[in-house]
Amino acid sequence: MRFSEFVYKRPDLEQFKVDFEKTVADLRKAKTFQEADLIVKQLNKMREDFSTASSICMIRYCMNTNDEFYKAEKDFFDTATPVVEGLTTLFYRTLLDSNFRDDLEKIYGKQLFNIASLTVKTFKPEILDDLVEENKLSTQYAQLVSSAQISFKGKKMTIPQLRALMISKERNERKEAAEALYSFFSANEEKSDQIYDRLVRLRTEIARKLGYVSFTQLGYDRLTRSDYNEKMVEKLREAIKRYIVPVVAKLREKQAEHLELKKLKYYDLSVILKQGNPKPQGDEDEIVRKAREMYAEMSQQTDEFFSFMLQNELMDLKARDGKYPGGFCHFVPNYRSPFIFANFNGTEHDVEVLTHEAGHAFQVFRSRNFDIPEYHWPTLEACEIHSMGMEFFAWPWMHLFYKEQAEKAKLVHLWGALNFIPYGTCVDEFQHLVYENPDMTPRERRKIWRDIEKTYMPEIDYDGNQFLENGGRWHQQMHIFENPFYYIDYVLAQICAFQFWIRSRSDFRSAFADYVKLCDVGGSLPFTELLKVSKLSSPFEDESIRTVAEEVYCWINSHA
Repeated sequence: MRFSEFVYKRPDLEQFKVDFEKTVADLRKAKTFQEADLIVKQLNKMREDFSTASSICMIRYCMNTNDEFYKAEKDFFDTATPVVEGLTTLFYRTLLDSNFRDDLEKIYGKQLFNIASLTVKTFKPEILDDLVEENKLSTQYAQLVSSAQISFKGKKMTIPQLRALMISKERNERKEAAEALYSFFSANEEKSDQIYDRLVRLRTEIARKLGYVSFTQLGYDRLTRSDYNEKMVEKLREAIKRYIVPVVAKLREKQAEHLELKKLKYYDLSVILKQGNPKPQGDEDEIVRKAREMYAEMSQQTDEFFSFMLQNELMDLKARDGKYPGGFCHFVPNYRSPFIFANFNGTEHDVEVLTHEAGHAFQVFRSRNFDIPEYHWPTLEACEIHSMGMEFFAWPWMHLFYKEQAEKAKLVHLWGALNFIPYGTCVDEFQHLVYENPDMTPRERRKIWRDIEKTYMPEIDYDGNQFLENGGRWHQQMHIFENPFYYIDYVLAQICAFQFWIRSRSDFRSAFADYVKLCDVGGSLPFTELLKVSKLSSPFEDESIRTVAEEVYCWINSHA
């Protein structure tokens, strides 16, 4: 069924609450394992019904944030979702206390119970109003950036449209585009600071009401990180400082040579080649046609997947006014359908975002028939292995998108992926310091951001831009506002995706087969166990970071 034909109906929240609580009570009173198993399936179906409505609403709202109907529906879910999260926590508590827990664990696996154990810590009825406010504050930030109409050379531009000009081969143009972008964030600095300040204080209040010392551990538990902790992430950050930051700084010197510049400025960092980064040949429709050809050749599994996406119109890729910025993949449970959302802007970003989100969509397509909603997706750091891994598995087909520029496109892609790691780690350290010190003022937060930047990206020269010099760059990072601590996930996943890239160069079929295995198990295992399924080394081991840094540096150095 085409996405436009998906039926949306706002759930009756009060009736849902009554029905769900009654069914949970039935689970508590179950006399046999068979009865308990049947009731768990009923509860899963109820949760999927709600999630289906929520996903359809979110996708359609993001397609047009000016749509008054779906704007109102989004407001409804901002209020309703915390209520349903509370009901899910009630279900989890009952599941954990069930007389038939051992039997249920045998058929559903331990990961469901890992998730349940962590999630019950993150909710009490007393925080319900706080969760509603948290959602509304996040929505305020999303509306601020998605409604941006930035004047540039006599035209009004959205943020995605402006970003396309920030990688222009013409240095003056990318400088002017960057200045225009950060002028928007500078003009809205106070508003962004107010939203974030309230979010930090609110999240800290929530954590304390739940018995946490700070929001940090609550943030980890919300993300259901069951097999690694803050200390392991701190060790990862130290390894990145030791092995990757020096390599990136060294390659920045080579990048300056390529661009024939004495010194890189902040608006030069995303441009690798003097003639400009390669652009895919053709418009949005042509890119999709080439992707269809690629996935047909890649494997029978990817052919089936992408055909399904096309036949059911499960992608919205073109940038336009009022459209939510960025890209994502959603899953609509009752239709067993992924949905890919992006904002094409005529740059290499288009191929990268399509293959990235297709990686997410391929994974959930492969694991869509799990009976347990928790297993449709793994935890977020594992999700990003699918997306970043797919970007690299697309390499043998880059000629379809870039023609004679294919090898240069690979160089830009790999180089950019490595350059990202210090930035992604910087975001993580910033968030840890923010939530360890929630009473900091907005000015103090901007100062610590700038100090951390100098550790991870010492080569950055902001060319006198006061907004950036004063530590405002993070204001553009949605994850910091909307999904606290969800960013090191990209770093963890990138280290793993680099391993797939290394393996695929010598044995593509074997590497891809392990990638499919990873997709097939969905979220049925915790992160480090998923790595074993796909024969990946843990990024928490220093040797993994060192090996990746060396391999990627050698390839870039020999091809640049």
